[in-house]
Amino acid sequence: MKRILLIGTAALALGSTLVVAQDAPESLLPPGFDDPAPTPTPTRAPPPPPAQTQAPGPSISSPTVRPPAPSTSVPVIQPIPAAPEGGAPPPSATVRGLPSVAELEQLNPDELDELLGLKPKFDMPAAARRSMERVGILDSTEGGLPAGALVNQPGSLVRAALNGIKGPMVSRWGHIMLRRALASRLTAPSTMDPAEFAALRAKALNAMSEYSATRALVQDVDTGNWNDGLTDAALEAYLATSDIVGACPVVQIKGGEREDPQWTMLQSICYAYLGQGSRSQANLNRAFRNKIAPEIDVLLAQRYAGAAGRGRRAINLEWEGVEELNPWRFALATAVGADIPNGLLTEASAYYQKSAALNPALPLSQRAAGVDLAIEQGVFSSSAAVGFYSEVLARGGTLAEIATTATRLRQAYVGVEPAARMAAMRELWGVETTDYSRQVLTAYAAARMPPSEAFTEDAPDLIASMLTAGLDADALTWAPFAPQGGEGWALLVLAQPSRNNPVSSAQFDSFYSADESEEYRKSQMFLAGLAGLDRIERSDALEFADTLSIKLNTQSRWSDLISQAANANNAPLVAFLAGVGMQGDSWDRMTPRHLYFIVAALNQVGLSAEARMIAAEAVARA
Repeated sequence: MKRILLIGTAALALGSTLVVAQDAPESLLPPGFDDPAPTPTPTRAPPPPPAQTQAPGPSISSPTVRPPAPSTSVPVIQPIPAAPEGGAPPPSATVRGLPSVAELEQLNPDELDELLGLKPKFDMPAAARRSMERVGILDSTEGGLPAGALVNQPGSLVRAALNGIKGPMVSRWGHIMLRRALASRLTAPSTMDPAEFAALRAKALNAMSEYSATRALVQDVDTGNWNDGLTDAALEAYLATSDIVGACPVVQIKGGEREDPQWTMLQSICYAYLGQGSRSQANLNRAFRNKIAPEIDVLLAQRYAGAAGRGRRAINLEWEGVEELNPWRFALATAVGADIPNGLLTEASAYYQKSAALNPALPLSQRAAGVDLAIEQGVFSSSAAVGFYSEVLARGGTLAEIATTATRLRQAYVGVEPAARMAAMRELWGVETTDYSRQVLTAYAAARMPPSEAFTEDAPDLIASMLTAGLDADALTWAPFAPQGGEGWALLVLAQPSRNNPVSSAQFDSFYSADESEEYRKSQMFLAGLAGLDRIERSDALEFADTLSIKLNTQSRWSDLISQAANANNAPLVAFLAGVGMQGDSWDRMTPRHLYFIVAALNQVGLSAEARMIAAEAVARA
């Protein structure tokens, strides 16, 4: 794990992302302090005074107190100058750099504390402060990746890989794998500041809509150690989870370091929850008069701040004229229980759908729109998804479509006869095209189905459903009912933990001949997965790659980096680079070449379970 990845400080050129060499470190000292003062020209020293004669006496004598000799030099302490007739002291009497009394009266308590050096830099005592040597929420003993794997890696490469993660993953299992890597308790590269390393990971988690994981990660760092990047990522996560007061520690610590409107309103909100309701109200009234932000934003801040303490007052939210939704409006409106106009919600992006799905304070009907998306992308686990629909069923009511889904899901799990359970699963999956998010819902229901020849036609979907939750042992029990060359057989070949014999040319050809997917996409993904897991002979892989018109071994800067990271057995770096290569809004963005390099690298560094599940998912969703 400690082998140095010999990539140097190479830039990771992916898309429009460029990494340039770092500038030379700048001195932190003020001008004039970092250069030594010029040595003065030596001058001839005056001759020493003549030695005084001393009367002989004993070698050891008691000290004698003598009166001081009269001096004609200027006194050290100057008299206080008299004030002129106008009453104001002369300019020389004012200590340079300090504000006047009138200016002091205009300062608020926070500004006065900063001026006098009384504002704390940490929100916890010295004995309770945590080291930043390792930051994360998943230790290696809990399934996290090796803590010290990145210590000797080039900081520029790690920085480029993390900066390259800017959106969701096309693969659900890829999302799960990357979340695990980003949340692991890791030590920063030796050439990177630990706060920057934590900030880049938090930013990447936000890009994947893992806001709860981001919040937990940033809270593993003492607020006094946050840099601007960590603060920005934390504020985004707090808004996405509607945890407004969660931002108060950093708002208090950093105080006047920022002056943007959102920060100013957060300061006022935090005053209210600190028991300073009058001050909060006065500041927000001033913000409203000065129009530092759109009216609806300030009104929402006033409504939220007014919920603290006893100084409540009615705040009417005027949505008329508001043309778009933003994270601030969504978070505060959700937190105070205000209704957002349907027109704004209808045109809202996927961000708001996933944020709503994760918020238990919202009505189930409003959360349902984003639940399927969160399930498909990996934000929701299979058990969490079942829990949501169980709540829908328990509450009852007229929730229309989601209530129907909940009823079918219950039948899929607890139906008395296997045939009834199978019929419920078919209805959930769909007829013409299979809904992948619904396959995640039924993963454990599929595992409860007894393997039987009566359900041979359903075997591929049952196997795919089980593999969405990683139930490979249950899926393998269906091997006798998954004929060779079929999709179920292909999924099991990729998912099985080990395989003694490679897939032969005849076996792959039987799958390719039966493939009815567009442009043989399933065959392309199957071949890439087999090659990445080393479960097909190299000559056969090259032959079928030509047949399918794909190039698995085409090199690029990204493929070189992930291959070298795999050769160095560095799991975290491979995971980060795999995340860079799996971004997109649909599975169509995944190419067989990218899949091959990702699966091969993950398998090589010990993440074989994730590699197998990603390969199987590729065939199921192609």
